[in-house]
Amino acid sequence: MPPIECEYRDTILNVYDVNLSFGRTPILRDLSMEIRDLYRPGFTQGQVVALLGPSGMGKTCLFRILAGLDKPDSGRVLVEKDGRPVERGMVGVVAQNYPLFMHRTVRSNLIVAGRHSGLSKPEIAKRANALLKRFGIEEHAGKFPAQLSGGQRQRVAIAQQFMCSEHFLLMDEPFSGLDPIALGKVTDFIREMALSDELNTFILVTHDIGAALQVADMVWLLGRDRDSSGNPVPGARIQASFSLVERGLAWRQGIATDPEYLSLQEEIRQAFTRL
Repeated sequence: MPPIECEYRDTILNVYDVNLSFGRTPILRDLSMEIRDLYRPGFTQGQVVALLGPSGMGKTCLFRILAGLDKPDSGRVLVEKDGRPVERGMVGVVAQNYPLFMHRTVRSNLIVAGRHSGLSKPEIAKRANALLKRFGIEEHAGKFPAQLSGGQRQRVAIAQQFMCSEHFLLMDEPFSGLDPIALGKVTDFIREMALSDELNTFILVTHDIGAALQVADMVWLLGRDRDSSGNPVPGARIQASFSLVERGLAWRQGIATDPEYLSLQEEIRQAFTRL
């Protein structure tokens, strides 16, 4: 497929030379990456960036740094809209197990998030109602999380984070444990939400190559360098990036059987073995 007409504009999120060690063991080393505003003529187009890497490669550590939950030993993560370092609450975080307040209803979960972010009561009510409608969970507003399906709980968790953060959302292993039908619903939903605002930016931290390629427009591969003898150098960083836009694979449904999709999936899978 030919490249889709679009262009990258201003930087939205920038990671500068991030380093992190546990004791004397480097986990992340000289890691840099940037996400730029993607402009697509005639469309409202946000970004979906997938951060891929094998288990144990430091994805969770990077996830927490991008979210502002942890600080690196050195380096910075900046939201370029105002040049500020990322702080807790600036980026929404959806953890793998969707940690909602189980003793509160769906609406109450959103209200708590609004209070935490310092919104006034009228602002909380307005935003909560808008998000319930936007995420298709209005009819579940009075239910408790235990009464919802996994996909519904995920939507509530995402809505909860949008009460605090306008555009940035980090998702940790969003495809884990999903059957094929649920997986299709999740990828469709993420794609739909990316289309709802020009600045919406989803960063998916995952090891699921196939699912990531079905929803992302850019894939970053996290791994370790190799020395001259082929031995891994401690400390992971970005080893490669894959633009699905340039390959004509972005924003397309039903690509799982496309030869180019399958070829890219195998290319990344082979790269995993060298990380």
